[in-house]
Amino acid sequence: MPDFTDADLDRYLAEDPGGPVVMLNLLRFRPEGGRARYDDYRRALAATGVGADAELLFFGTGAGSALEGEGWDGVALVRYPGRKVFVEMVRSPEYRSIAYLRREALLDAVLQPTTWLA
Repeated sequence: MPDFTDADLDRYLAEDPGGPVVMLNLLRFRPEGGRARYDDYRRALAATGVGADAELLFFGTGAGSALEGEGWDGVALVRYPGRKVFVEMVRSPEYRSIAYLRREALLDAVLQPTTWLA
């Protein structure tokens, strides 16, 4: 499970269209204890207080795939006031001190920023 690199985060900020962002998280857990370890990560993240400006809109279990192919084990939608808030969270020492929990939990993940289309 790759970590965020400074280059990734810099590119993410450079592509910022402005305004709030809803991050689509598609999660594939490690077979042995990955889901429980991800719960440890979520609790640790909440305890740090970083990302307090983020709002969890949805967190659910994957239920297979509607189309042929592999499904995901978990799905989350998290709203951030802007991309900068997400980057500040990920770059914070508090986040970096617990990031190993996320790495230990996941085999794969997709983080897709989205914006509202009214």
